[in-house]
Order: sequence, then structure tokens, then C-alpha cells
Amino acid sequence: MGKQLHENICEERLFSSIFNKHSKDLHNFLYYKFGELLNPKDKVQEAFVKLWENCSKVSPDKAKSFVFTTANNLMLNETAHQKVVLRHQQTKPKMYTNESPEFLMQESEYHDKLQKALANLTEAQRVAFMMNRVEGKRFKEIAALLDISTKAVEKRIYGALEKLRKDIKEL
Repeated sequence: MGKQLHENICEERLFSSIFNKHSKDLHNFLYYKFGELLNPKDKVQEAFVKLWENCSKVSPDKAKSFVFTTANNLMLNETAHQKVVLRHQQTKPKMYTNESPEFLMQESEYHDKLQKALANLTEAQRVAFMMNRVEGKRFKEIAALLDISTKAVEKRIYGALEKLRKDIKEL
């Protein structure tokens, strides 16, 4: 008993002997209890990694209990995770909307009009407008990125808005 108080699992020699002594039994325990689908070999490795990480906290006489408990908990966590995955795989996404076909058609037409109107903008207007409306950048940020004045950014965006309103109404 006095000898075990001075031994430390962090010593490679002792850790290796614990691994060699218990790894096969631990694998068999997990395999018999949970089957092959949950990768008992991986859980054995993970349990011994956790033992190594906590080697200063676990005494040699508690090492077997530690790895068996840890591996069992890892397998239980994996089982719970697989149940969640299965539940979500069985949930079917809805294949319908509450919008009428007429609304969907109008939405599609409006989207096409908007894309054509955006294409008709000058590049300078389109860049400033998209940075403001899509990316959410402020006029000052756009001015700094494009190396122009804030007034120039305002003019480009307001010009783009006017042109978009006009083009969308015409289409």
C-alpha cells in the first residue's frame, strides 16, 4: 500500500502497464454492452486520453474504475447523440408555403425586374448601393473603402435609388 502512494500514473511506464492490462477488457466490455456501431475502439482510446490528461488526479488503484466509467459515459453520450440525429433525420421539411401561387409569381417577376434594374445602374452606383443596402455599410465606411467623399457616396446611392424606382415602374 505504501508503494502505491508514491507511484504516479503520469509515469509512462505505469501508464503503459495500465493501458496494456485494461484496454482489451474495456474494449470487450463496451463491445458487448453497446455493439460495434458506436466504435468501442475509439471510446477506449478517448478514455485513456482522459486518464492521461487527469493522471495527476487519479491514483493507480482507481485507474481501472476511471477508464471504465469514462468509456461507459462516452458511449452513453454517443448513444444519446445518435438518437438526436435519428430524430432529426426523420423530421421531414415542409414542402409547401402559405403564399398563393399568384403571390409567388408576382414575387418572381419583381425579382426579375429588380435584377434588370440593378444591371442598368452604372458600376459606381451599383457598388455603392449594394455596399449600403446588402452589406449594411454606412456612407462613411463606403467612402473610406472607395476612397471618395461621403457626399459622392450619397449622390451615387440616391441616384441609384431614383433610377431603380424609375426602371422598376417601367418594367
